[in-house]
Amino acid sequence: MDIFENRGSTLPVWFMRQAGRYHSHYQGIKKNSDFMTMCKNPELACEVTLGPIQDFGFNAAILFSDLLFPLEQLGMGLSYHSGPPTLEWHLQSKEDIQKLKLKAPGEEFYKFQGEACKLLRERLPKDVTLLGFVGAPFTLYTYAVEGSHAGNLVSAKQGLFDGRFEAFCNILMPELLKEMLVQANNGAQAVALFDTAAGELCVADYKEFIVPKITALLKEFKAKSPKTKVIYYSKHTQAGFIKALDLTNIDVIGVDWRCDLVEIQKLLPPHCFIQGNLDPAWLHLPNEIMLKKAAAYYQDLRDRGLDFKRWVAGLGHGVLIQTPEENVRTLVKLIQTQKI
Repeated sequence: MDIFENRGSTLPVWFMRQAGRYHSHYQGIKKNSDFMTMCKNPELACEVTLGPIQDFGFNAAILFSDLLFPLEQLGMGLSYHSGPPTLEWHLQSKEDIQKLKLKAPGEEFYKFQGEACKLLRERLPKDVTLLGFVGAPFTLYTYAVEGSHAGNLVSAKQGLFDGRFEAFCNILMPELLKEMLVQANNGAQAVALFDTAAGELCVADYKEFIVPKITALLKEFKAKSPKTKVIYYSKHTQAGFIKALDLTNIDVIGVDWRCDLVEIQKLLPPHCFIQGNLDPAWLHLPNEIMLKKAAAYYQDLRDRGLDFKRWVAGLGHGVLIQTPEENVRTLVKLIQTQKI
């Protein structure tokens, strides 16, 4: 079942990072493996992805992988140790673009994701939607320049004007398209484009530099995979960013907890769903307080006219580490009692 088309009478839900460090199932697999292996071994990626579906009953499964693999494909030496991901070098000048070299044809490099998607589609219940995902161009560029999207991003923002962003995208964009198609062609019913660095920009720069890249990528993807839904999620963004987007080839807009779902939904065309957006920190509250706040939140959305038929419930970002599993379990049950 595609939760974006063939929905039942209750509200569907999935969480970003629903398969992650907070979950005992994930930790059990991690004891005998490492992050890179868990992503690149299709059997392990499938098993990690299935865990929260079997435990919490989410309506969608999202491929267990990482958005930075295109940077490894471009020869930037991606590695994962005990801390954040690291690259061997960064794009400090436009001349550094010349150092980018593809490791393999995209269809071959991203094959591990395709094999994991194929396994998942075979093993998932038919009423659970399979989601793939990739990093958005600006977010991947920010990692390539800064090593993360934390801080003031001065160098990354300078690169919008000195040619680095444009030159980087010329190499990256075909790879992103191939990665999305590998996932879609092997069973992903939707592919999410995660733009977690987008909100660090002003709306004017976002509109001038970022929107054209998103628009071009999604136009080409939809031409090749018209039945696959596209989710676009941006963090720290507000209504002005949504207004700047070309929504023609976007089926779902995901927003964080800083946005008012009712107001954002009013900006969307009829074909476009909204997704989100509880604060993940609420899941660290005592269970009864979390449920009381969440129930009041959903009632407020209903009272103010949110169209529940065009909404996929979730968090405003990923499940945080050390989130109590019982809170996840009870919140999912609460959401799934909401009639649409």
